[in-house]
Amino acid sequence: MQDRIGETLLTVLDADGRPLVDQDVVVEQQEHAFSFGNIGFDFVPVANGEAELDRLADLWFDVFNTATLPFYWADFEPERDRPRTERLQRTARWFADRGARVKGHPLVWHTLAPDWLRELTTDEVEGVVRARIRREVTDFTPVVDTWDAINEAVIMPVFDNEKHPNAITRLALERGRIATVRLAFQEARAANPTATLLLNDFDMSTAYECLIEGVLEAGIRIDALGLQSHMHQGYWGEERTLATLDRFARYGLPLHMTETTLLSGDLMPPEIDDLNDFQPPSWPSTPDGEQRQADEIVRHYRTLVGHPAVQAITYWGITDVGAWLGAPAGLVRPDGTPKPAYDALRDLIKGEWWLPPTTMRTDQTGHLRVRGFPGDYRLHHDGRTTTFTIPARPTA
Repeated sequence: MQDRIGETLLTVLDADGRPLVDQDVVVEQQEHAFSFGNIGFDFVPVANGEAELDRLADLWFDVFNTATLPFYWADFEPERDRPRTERLQRTARWFADRGARVKGHPLVWHTLAPDWLRELTTDEVEGVVRARIRREVTDFTPVVDTWDAINEAVIMPVFDNEKHPNAITRLALERGRIATVRLAFQEARAANPTATLLLNDFDMSTAYECLIEGVLEAGIRIDALGLQSHMHQGYWGEERTLATLDRFARYGLPLHMTETTLLSGDLMPPEIDDLNDFQPPSWPSTPDGEQRQADEIVRHYRTLVGHPAVQAITYWGITDVGAWLGAPAGLVRPDGTPKPAYDALRDLIKGEWWLPPTTMRTDQTGHLRVRGFPGDYRLHHDGRTTTFTIPARPTA
């Protein structure tokens, strides 16, 4: 963890521009450079004036600094040429106005593709997909500056859903994975050259490695690799987590843990292959499960933050209400009270990994050396305040 700690040397000046020699100043952290994220789905109604602001928002902002918003195409544009742009724009600005960074998820995904897309030819599908990417990235620049450009491309061309076939799978099957990845990154990059664009997947097998290698060999520029870790069947453990991180860090790209969950109730049976196949009518949080979740979230975040390639972690859900698969994966109970895991995570991000207002003393030349987690800081002296940054170390 010490490898995360940065350092900066300041020259502190008084009101007349002279070095402030041998004086006490107060330094405090304002923000982490590291992206500690959570989904912002719960706050779309709040941002659009459809629901009252409640304590859940305070809990969210007290820990997290990056919100992932849902751009699932079937919900975003259920009728062709009638996208719900303004609704998510208001939500994105709501988060940004409160100091959060905003990420969009996803631009291309076979699941939750709109029904009307199926009626088009493959050539037409490609054209509409390209236009959709350009439209969303353009319309949300600069508030949304990070995107899952394409989601779960490993399974995309072979995704089997006979009851509900989708046009994105057909596109990926006929054009190929790498060509489909290329069009996603190509259009998003053209719309916003400064955006951070991710290749994101749940498949941590060698199949994902093969895709990454093919994409890189094809000259497609990826800004970061997205790794999902929905641990509904149990915590991966430090050994497996580190082995996974090391396997994907070898490509020299930043790693984003884009979708992380740990349960506070009974675990999903190990024989379940597709997590979507297990959705019991009731899946409650339990006292023993909550203690287990708290322990595991500390262990997991320590492991991730301790790895030099990891730049971002997004926990997938602030509350159990509306949680994916109905699982007790949130950090807040349905009644709005925090689980032990919430408190444990806050103690890390805003406690152990945070510099509270701290008195420090300049030296005889007016210099002050400050060590801390990379991010934004303030320095106070004699009623005056200045800001500075401890830069992040380059990704290994």
